[in-house]
Amino acid sequence: MRIAIVGATGEVGRMMISCLAELNLELDLLDLFASAKSEGTMLYYLDHPIKVRELTQESLLTKYDYVFFSAGGGIARAFAPIAADVSELVIDNSSAFRREDTIPLVVPQINGDLLLSYTGIVANPNCSTIQMVLPLAALDNEYGLKKVVVSTYQAVSGSGHSGVDTLKKQRRGSTLKGIYPEVIDLNVIPQIGVFLDSGYSTEEEKMDHETRKIMRRDEIVVCATTVRVPVLYGHSATVYAEFEREIELTRAVALLKSAEAVRVHENSYLTPLAIGNSNEAHVSRLRYGTDKRSLTFWNVGHNVRIGAAANAVNIMHLHAKQSGKL
Repeated sequence: MRIAIVGATGEVGRMMISCLAELNLELDLLDLFASAKSEGTMLYYLDHPIKVRELTQESLLTKYDYVFFSAGGGIARAFAPIAADVSELVIDNSSAFRREDTIPLVVPQINGDLLLSYTGIVANPNCSTIQMVLPLAALDNEYGLKKVVVSTYQAVSGSGHSGVDTLKKQRRGSTLKGIYPEVIDLNVIPQIGVFLDSGYSTEEEKMDHETRKIMRRDEIVVCATTVRVPVLYGHSATVYAEFEREIELTRAVALLKSAEAVRVHENSYLTPLAIGNSNEAHVSRLRYGTDKRSLTFWNVGHNVRIGAAANAVNIMHLHAKQSGKL
């Protein structure tokens, strides 16, 4: 297969390379692109050195099987259509195309059927949305999801390397706010993205819209509060969900245990520090909510892996299997 990664030197771009390597795929070509300041950077795929090149419009006139974008919405809007005209599938990690009705927003374990015989641009969902909908979809199939109330505790790496750098500098004593509206060290900030006229932030609106689009259930009601916390990697969330039918708790546990990319911790819980290199959505503290038609649980996922790079690579992997490339 022939693959390109745009934004290869960023947090998610580098993790895409790692996730591809974990599949141990023998590639015919892997081209890496980034901004001019990163040109010449040497990255490695399965111990093979690859020199990063500057992204230009001509870069994407080469035909690839898969082109990954992890360079922000502006770059995606400018360059992804160019790549899509030439290559088979473009997988974009930004929010640029997520609201487009004609562009699939995909979590392969939930709506991977949308990839069958599809060519063009595919949108990778928001990090917190991915790790939340994986367990919710497993429960929805049996109980009928109606409402979700979620509060997130999102790591600074969700803001890219600049978020990590900001926290580390403040840990060393800097009082500069960096990229955040308030100091993040020893603090929590109840704002991710800009605030809308509704009072919700753009990150909260993403979780609302994307949950319904991925699960193909416009009637689901979502109320999200997204919070930045001084954690390097690993998003956490408290999820309260209401369903149409009464739930048997042991059956709900069994459904989650059988769901792909979901791991259940029945007698313990997972924290961001313990998440390691997991590509799964972790569920713990599962219990009834206000009645037996509701559940609440603690949800943790590696935001750069399952929340971004691993999901994008899973999209590629499923599409490659569907189209006979693997």
